[in-house]
Amino acid sequence: MLTGSALTLGFVAAPMLTGASDPLDPRAFRPFGIGSGSLAATLAAAGLVSVPMLALVALAVCTAVMWTQRGVAWPLTAMSAMLGIATCALAARVFGAVAGMVLAPRRSRELTGLFVVGVLVVVVPVGVFFASVRWGGHAPETLVGAIRVLADTPIGAAWALSWRPGAASLAIAWATVLALAAIWWAIVHRTLHTAERPAVARGSGGLGWFAVTPGTPGGAVAARSLAYWLTDRRYLANLLVVPVAAIVTMVPLLVVGVPFRWVVLIPVPLMALFLGWLPHNDLAYDSTAVWLHISTGVRGIADRAGRLVPILLIGLAVLAITIPVAVGLHGRWLMALPMIGVCASLFLGGLGLSSIASVAAPSPVSRPGDSPFRQPERTSAAGAFAQGGVLLGALVVASPALWWTWLTIADAQDASYALWGGVTVGVVVLAVGVVVGAVVFERRGMSLLELAEAS
Repeated sequence: MLTGSALTLGFVAAPMLTGASDPLDPRAFRPFGIGSGSLAATLAAAGLVSVPMLALVALAVCTAVMWTQRGVAWPLTAMSAMLGIATCALAARVFGAVAGMVLAPRRSRELTGLFVVGVLVVVVPVGVFFASVRWGGHAPETLVGAIRVLADTPIGAAWALSWRPGAASLAIAWATVLALAAIWWAIVHRTLHTAERPAVARGSGGLGWFAVTPGTPGGAVAARSLAYWLTDRRYLANLLVVPVAAIVTMVPLLVVGVPFRWVVLIPVPLMALFLGWLPHNDLAYDSTAVWLHISTGVRGIADRAGRLVPILLIGLAVLAITIPVAVGLHGRWLMALPMIGVCASLFLGGLGLSSIASVAAPSPVSRPGDSPFRQPERTSAAGAFAQGGVLLGALVVASPALWWTWLTIADAQDASYALWGGVTVGVVVLAVGVVVGAVVFERRGMSLLELAEAS
């Protein structure tokens, strides 16, 4: 089960990290006039003929034989093996095509840094988990808990069918295969029916994040926002305050006698809350740069989505590392599911509400180059109400996940409710917030220009 999940993750990550050219790239078959469906099916089947896939097939067959000998019905073990192989094969096709179309022309120092962070996001949680496992004469409870968690995810659902037959794992496994197949067909269809922009030689010096992001209005906004978030000390000060404020909250709780194993779970959701709250006034930090967006007719959706890219990358990386650390210190890995659900609803819900607040009620901030702790005088309390509204709104959005987490702690409900409920609510609020923020951005263009001139 763990081996199959690790192999699936490897088939996802390997094309993104190696950057090797794919001999079965759909772009190479444009001159032959093959239909999208036929080409997608043929390339997916041809992808099975490779050394890694043959090794995977051998492992899957051996696993199916082992579970059959342990009394599991052979149709179920065969289905588990086939779904596991199909998931890995389609994942390799999809992420290999994405790497070839997006990442290959944009090799740069910034992209290398993202890859390093991505490796840390995977290595640190895995290292924390295995360091917390107490090995004995039988399977450790934490290991069994991790397997249960993986069984409810697209990474391990197919491999879990033989170990824990059930409708949930079967539905997740089939949904994963069908979703990957649909994405693969869409990639092939787009490749065959879209004229590719000719490659332009890029200088080694200085496009920075603009060489990494797509050449679209949203990509340009994302590149500029990334440069601001990683170099402007006003943004950096906000980021540094988040972990400090979250960790400080542990002190009074420990002083009054709350057990450490429960206190250690509190800082990470607080960090998720603050990270989602940070962009609530990001437009005001632009100073006169927002004038460029409005004067050039940048759509609101491009502005709202592009500005969220930096905090999404930073927040997801921070939470991916800190959640396993907190759960490992807690000692009960089943809490990983509700922790992910709560943090996702707080973080994503906060980002959605911040996307609205930053254009609906921006407030003056320190000028570029000034001390980040120097705040200008305000003539209105609208900005303060917006700040408080985003925080309270994010807590309201996360309340279902928090309630399901409480039921999980009391052993009154399965942990998957908190996981999928929190993630679903967070994603929905984020999407709605971006759309509403885009509409407000386009309607308040002149007001935003006045704010930029006054900054």
